[in-house]
Amino acid sequence: MSDLARTPRQIGTIIRRNRKRLALSQSELGERAGLRQETISLIENGNPAVRLDTMLAVLAALELEFRIAARSRNASVD
Repeated sequence: MSDLARTPRQIGTIIRRNRKRLALSQSELGERAGLRQETISLIENGNPAVRLDTMLAVLAALELEFRIAARSRNASVD
């Protein structure tokens, strides 16, 4: 499965969806990523001020990866 995200809110939605798929609470995900529950909440709510290293820690805890690709003209966004 591949999700496309172009905004902080879309990234947060993907993180929330995957956290719930793994049946993790925000606190449990925070523990896995070495972060506070409040930080996970900010990310899931689309806070644009999240540091890249923080985001990468969350993605790693969910076993997700960060990819950079050229935009396609016909790409759809949820």
